[in-house]
Amino acid sequence: MGFLQWFVMAALALVVFVVQVVALIDAARRPDKGFRAEGRLPKVGWLAILGVAAALGFLGLPQGWLQGGFMFGSFLNIIAVAPAIIYWVSLRPRLLPYSTRNRPRGPQGGW
Repeated sequence: MGFLQWFVMAALALVVFVVQVVALIDAARRPDKGFRAEGRLPKVGWLAILGVAAALGFLGLPQGWLQGGFMFGSFLNIIAVAPAIIYWVSLRPRLLPYSTRNRPRGPQGGW
């Protein structure tokens, strides 16, 4: 694998790992009542799934320039990014009304 291909794969692996970690942190910050109200997996279940996905994403990061095994790591990233995408696309928009930070945005009232 040439340098450009390795760099693109490493950049994609890093982006996927960041998406997984941010999804885990975001799920941890959401209140449990939102997960229960939506009738999905409980918060603990989602945290476990996203935690395993982030761990697999970490294992999917490249270890070095000349070391082998990066293709197995990219396979782990493909598997591990699915729960994070499901969280971001399906569950997080439904959890937003239950957020503890329901502050109005933009200018309010008066002149």
